[in-house]
Amino acid sequence: MSGNELWMNSFVVFAVVLIAVIVVRGILIGTLKKWSSNKEERSRIFYMVQSIINWIALYGVVIYTLFHFRSAQWMFSALFTIGSEPVSVFLLIIAVLIISLTNRISKLFRGYVFPGVYKRYELDRGVQFTFDKAFHYLIMVLAIIISLSTVGFELSALTVFAGVIGVGIGFGMQNIASNFISGIILLFERPIKVGDRVIVDEIIGDVQRINMRATVIKTLDNEHIIVPNSYFLEEHVINRSYSDKVMRLVMPVGVAYGSDVPLVKKLLLQVAEDEAGVSPTVRQIPEPFINFKEFGDSSLNFELFVWISDPQHVIRIRSNLNFRIDAIFRENGVEIPFPQRDLHVRSVDEKIIEKWKS
Repeated sequence: MSGNELWMNSFVVFAVVLIAVIVVRGILIGTLKKWSSNKEERSRIFYMVQSIINWIALYGVVIYTLFHFRSAQWMFSALFTIGSEPVSVFLLIIAVLIISLTNRISKLFRGYVFPGVYKRYELDRGVQFTFDKAFHYLIMVLAIIISLSTVGFELSALTVFAGVIGVGIGFGMQNIASNFISGIILLFERPIKVGDRVIVDEIIGDVQRINMRATVIKTLDNEHIIVPNSYFLEEHVINRSYSDKVMRLVMPVGVAYGSDVPLVKKLLLQVAEDEAGVSPTVRQIPEPFINFKEFGDSSLNFELFVWISDPQHVIRIRSNLNFRIDAIFRENGVEIPFPQRDLHVRSVDEKIIEKWKS
């Protein structure tokens, strides 16, 4: 047989095997879906098995390609050289295969294996995020090093590369380097962590992700703000969930002069007790406290101190308390005054007085 005929036969066999793999994958996925026809009943194990089938199909085809064309000249012909080492298509495929497979293994562990461990040991979202990131970066760095060694890249050359990067950082990458190092510090020192409610420049939001350069915060208006990591180490940031989610909610309220002060205190405590009865977020220990703050310009100013167990419910609890205060004051005849000013006229033009009289 001629060379062209051999090449055509080889290609036909490869195409048949490829089609067979696609068909078998489709049958397995279809059978798996029949076992759990209801999407809501599909567990993490279902999606893990589905991913494994896809991986086996994909990487099985790649490995078969390498094996099937092992005698093909184009597979091992040098495309270029690194130092004295020739780099062929075979070596490139192996390197990409290592990196891709490592990335998928990382996703498998982070998506299907680690969540069970986190749930068992009751780890918070911040610890989970930190461990996921550390595991992913570590395993990917190892995969890249192995891939570079596979294609013949001398790792000793990385020292020169590191020197060049160092010069670049020194002259033009200070900001990027600062945010990168700050991201590492945030992940391990954890002054903020994923899930924390923070206040940045009077904007309240929840930390969604801590990336290597910036942190993503989701505001209460469902908007996302991107904050450089260095900001959290250099500026004043309020973290309502740092060590204890319990926080004190202060409700200012003013009543008219002449009001029954003991009654006002009793009513405000009743408001706190009623809200605690329907909302588990409001705590009864420490007990609510009434602070007679001051004699204001037009009102007697009080503050109702209430402790809540989750800062994410601040807006809802504050609104509920305001509704209750307004309702109970109306029922008991307690007036909430509006600002008033007395105007004293010392002198008026005589022409204006004449007009008033006329």
